Formats: sequence, structure tokens, C-alpha cells
Amino acid sequence: MDTLLLLKAAIMGIVEGLTEFLPISSTGHLILAGSLLGFHDEKAKVFDIAIQTGAIFAVVLVYWQKIRSTLVELPSSRQAQKFALNVIIGFLPAVVLALIFGKLIKAHLFTPTVVATTFILGGFIILWAERRPAAATRVQTVDEMTPMDALKVGLVQCLAMVPGTSRSGSTIIGGMLMGLSRKAATDFSFFLAIPTLIGAGVYSLYKERALLSAADIPLFAVGLLFSFISAWFCVRWLLRYISSNSFVPFAWYRIAFGIVVLVTAGTGIVSWNEA
Repeated sequence: MDTLLLLKAAIMGIVEGLTEFLPISSTGHLILAGSLLGFHDEKAKVFDIAIQTGAIFAVVLVYWQKIRSTLVELPSSRQAQKFALNVIIGFLPAVVLALIFGKLIKAHLFTPTVVATTFILGGFIILWAERRPAAATRVQTVDEMTPMDALKVGLVQCLAMVPGTSRSGSTIIGGMLMGLSRKAATDFSFFLAIPTLIGAGVYSLYKERALLSAADIPLFAVGLLFSFISAWFCVRWLLRYISSNSFVPFAWYRIAFGIVVLVTAGTGIVSWNEA
């Protein structure tokens, strides 16, 4: 396989892993990176979704103790059953809306201009959420969440269907606004990502299987590997970061990056691909 293509796959994998769990939108960054690299055909779109699975493996590794204990205790522990049910409840809204609107959104909203605009809007929402008077925190850990809490976070996650919004940003900030602690919101966002992103990856590979062949295995393998490695470092760093910091720096990054994309596109400095 072309060495340059494998290098592009590695870069896209790193971009995915570093941005998937930060409130800055991995999909948005992949669209922009793919535009710059000339990696934005139909196969590339399947690739972008598939390599999310590599990032999810990093979450599974970091949270393996909690995942393992839940699976082992599931037949007998009400707490484990409640936690598993909450993840399922939070996962379902995205499944339903993706099946209904997924094709329409991909056809019309997966463009650098849309991504840049949602970057900016999302940044201002994060600033507002972080600077508003702190709401009473009802839920300190994911084990204290109710099914209604899970459903609300699941509904907020659906906003991330619009590229540039950020799945993690929607669920973490949304969860905090609903009374979850920063740690509980972040943890549940990560757990919710496991079925959401694995499901999206498997479904995309199955649906677009006619585009793929055995010759694509090295391409996808490189993307998955680099996505896993970069996500592992990112998740561990983020869990330390949130213990004593807010998401305000990410908000300003979103706003600045979005403005740069709009300005460079408008002036022709960078020929962002709108296809």
C-alpha cells in the first residue's frame, strides 16, 4: 500500500485519539484534517468512523476495572444492573435519531464551514455553562445516576450528530447542567461512548462494505493503532485535568480555531474542501 496513504492514516488516527474525548469535536477535526490532507472520499468517511473504535479500546483499558466488575456482578448485583441499564438508556436516543436523520446530516452538514460555525457556537455555550452560577450537584458518581439522568444525557448526546458540536462536550457539559458532578459527567460520557462509537463503527463498516477490500486492512489497522495510542494518553490526562480545572480553555480554543477556519476559507488562504 502507498506509504503516503499510510502516513495520512496515522495522522488521522492521532487526530481522532486526541480529540474524541475532549470537548472540541473529533468529527469536526477529522473533516478539517481530511480536507487538508486530501483524504475525504467516501472510503475516507468510513475510515473516520471506523477508527473511533481504536479510541474506544483506550477507554475500555482505562476503565477496565469498573467494566469488569460490572460484567462479573451483573447477574446478582442491583447496582451493576442499574449501571448497565443507564448506559443502555443513554445510548438508545442516538441510535434512533441516527437511523432517522444520519444520512441527511452526512449529506448536508459534513463541511468545514458547518464545522467552524459549530466550533464557535459550542465554545460560547461552554463559556456560558462554566460561568453561570453553579447548580446544586445532585450526583457525585455514575453509580448515583438515575435512569432519567441517563436519558437526559443520552438526548443531549444527539446534538453531536451535527459535526463540530462534540459528543463528549455535549454529554459532559449537558450532564453538569443537569446536576452531575464534573467527574460523574465525564465518566458517564466515556462509558456512553463505548456502545455509541463501537456501534457506529460496526454499522458503517457493514453498510459501506462494498467500498472496502482486503487491501484496505493496513490502512484501517494503522488508523486504529494510532487512534488507540493517542486516546489512551488523552483520556488519562483529561481525568487528571478535570480534578482541578474547568473546560474554559477548550471553549476559547474552539472559538479561535473556528474563526481561523472561516477566515482562511473566506480569504482563500486555505482551500477547504466542501465536498
